[in-house]
Amino acid sequence: MPDGAGAFRRAFGRNLTAYGFLCGALICFALFSWYPMVREVVLSFQQNNFVDPGVWVGFDNFRTVISDPAFRSAWLNTAAFSGLALVIGYAVPFVLAVVLNELKHAKAYLRFVVYLPVMLPPAVAVLLFKWFYDPGAGLFNQALGVVNIPPLSWLDSTSTALISLVIVSTWMNLGTGTLIYLAALQSIPGDLYESAELDGAGLFRRVWHVTVPQTKLILLVMLLLQIVATMQVFIEPYLLTGGGPENATVTVAYLMYQYAFNFGDFGGGSALGLMLMIVLLIFSTVYLRVSREEDAR
Repeated sequence: MPDGAGAFRRAFGRNLTAYGFLCGALICFALFSWYPMVREVVLSFQQNNFVDPGVWVGFDNFRTVISDPAFRSAWLNTAAFSGLALVIGYAVPFVLAVVLNELKHAKAYLRFVVYLPVMLPPAVAVLLFKWFYDPGAGLFNQALGVVNIPPLSWLDSTSTALISLVIVSTWMNLGTGTLIYLAALQSIPGDLYESAELDGAGLFRRVWHVTVPQTKLILLVMLLLQIVATMQVFIEPYLLTGGGPENATVTVAYLMYQYAFNFGDFGGGSALGLMLMIVLLIFSTVYLRVSREEDAR
């Protein structure tokens, strides 16, 4: 027994540092992730102003936000934003990573240039594009004027406002996706490309038959992360358009902010947040199940 107790103490002492780091991580998750989620669920069924005690109102908060005319627009805009960001923001970093992987010179410099937008605070990047989109002295309209194209009301037109936000979001997050894809590309054995070249495969065939299958896992993971992130878009409509024009850029996350901090209805904002969380949870579950079934085939 003494030997067993001594062995236990020695093993516990060796792992004490690991247990300490584990406890720290669990405390951080509990305070900043799990507790807010639980609190959101509770608030969605309450009328609470954080001054008086909360009053349970059942599903009244959900009925209130669903009857809001902006509710439908917010979900449609969020879905449209995610779809456009998927077409542009998912494909562009992968194509850029393939191009960088094929280059022989200045790789380090180009990686720095590509990652530079990520180093900017999101608010700074968005405000930079607000100047680019300025209908008068904006950079984009000046560039259009050089080729004799009439200026556009980038943020003031319902037809261009949402795609303008997608462009900003794509530029802001371009570097992270590109470097992740580039790391995945560099892990592919060069023998596969050499064999494809010997078979007469050009660049596009090498990408389709070698690169895409070899990076399938990272492509699937990035697809999931892209959709989850774009469904929570907030800072772009908040700083650039304020949800306008005519609710053309109101998103679910922005409507949550309006309910909580503009209308003082924290229950309504929490109800919207809970609905968004459920939608993302269902999507993630279905996506992961389909991915496992595809891998099992």
